[in-house]
Amino acid sequence: MKFAETMKAKAMQLQKRLVLPEGTEPRTVAAARRIVDERLASKVTLIGEPEKVEKTAKEAKVSLEGITIVDPQVSDLRKQFANEYFQLRKHKGMTEEEAYELIANELRFGAMMVRLGIADAMVAGAENTTGNVLLASFQIIKTKPGIKSASSCFVMATDKKDLGAGGSFIFSDCATIPEPTAEQLAEIAEASAESCKTYLGAEPVVALLSYSTKGSAKGPLVDKVTTALSLLKEKRPDIQADGELQLDAAIIESVGKSKAPGSTVAGKANVLIFPDLQAGNIGYKLVQRLAGAEAYGPILQGFAKPVSDLSRGCSIEDIVVTSAITLAQAGA
Repeated sequence: MKFAETMKAKAMQLQKRLVLPEGTEPRTVAAARRIVDERLASKVTLIGEPEKVEKTAKEAKVSLEGITIVDPQVSDLRKQFANEYFQLRKHKGMTEEEAYELIANELRFGAMMVRLGIADAMVAGAENTTGNVLLASFQIIKTKPGIKSASSCFVMATDKKDLGAGGSFIFSDCATIPEPTAEQLAEIAEASAESCKTYLGAEPVVALLSYSTKGSAKGPLVDKVTTALSLLKEKRPDIQADGELQLDAAIIESVGKSKAPGSTVAGKANVLIFPDLQAGNIGYKLVQRLAGAEAYGPILQGFAKPVSDLSRGCSIEDIVVTSAITLAQAGA
C-alpha cells in the first residue's frame, strides 16, 4: 500500500476533527468535499464568511453538505478565543482589544480551535505563506514541552526495499530551520524519531549526517553534529542514534561496517538528519527527481498539536493527502 493510502486508512480509522482556515480558497473547498466523501475525518470545518465560502463552492461546483462553516467575525467562540489569545500574548504588550481584533484572522482562529480541542488538526498554506502559517502556530498552538523549535520532515518512499524502513525514510529538516544550532539539530532528531513511528510505523534508527564519518574529517561543521548527538543521547537515551555519519555509511550496510564498525546505526538508518537546510532541501529533491522517490511533505513536527503547511502551488489531492497525514498525527 502506498504511503498516501496508508495515511488515508489511518485517518479513516481515527475519525478526528479537521479545520481548514482557508475556506474561500477553491482547491481547499474541493478538498474538504473529498475529505468528507472519503470519510477521512469525523468533522471538517471551513473558516470564512458563509456567503464567500458558498460562492467559492458554487463556482467550483462543490456541495457543502456535511461541511461546517465558521465565520470568526460573528462566532460565539470569538470572545473566548480572544481572551485566550490575550493571555498568551499580554507579556508581549498585547491588549484585550487587539486580541479581539486579531483573533478574527482565519489562521489564528483555526489555530485556537486546535489549541482548545475544538478541532484536532489544522491544514493551511494554499494561499497563505509558510511564515504566516508558522507564526499563527507558534503563537497559539506552540511547541511540545521540552521542544523550543518546531521543524519539518519529508517522508521519502523509494523502491529500494532493502534500505531504510522497507524503502522509506524520514528526511529532516528540509524546509524550516536554515542553519540549526547543535541544540536545534538534537531537537530535529528527537521530533523526527517520533515522526518515524507515526508515519513509517517503524522503530527509528537515526543518523546525524555530515561530510565526515566518525572523525574522518575535522572542523566546526563536524563538531556541531557530534555535539547534537551528545545532547540527543543525554535527553533521549532511548532513541537509537549515531553521528557523525556520511550518507553512504548511514544507509548502506557494507559501507557502514567498513567506515563505522562499532555503530548500531550505520547501514541501518531510516531517519536522516541533515546538518542544515541547504543540504536537506537539495538532498530530498535529488532523491525525488533522480531516484523517482515519492516525497510527502513538508510535514511540520515539534508542535504541541498537529498542524501542516501546504505549498501555495498544491493540488486538491495534495491537500487531501496532507490532511490525512495531519489527522494521522492527531492519533499518535
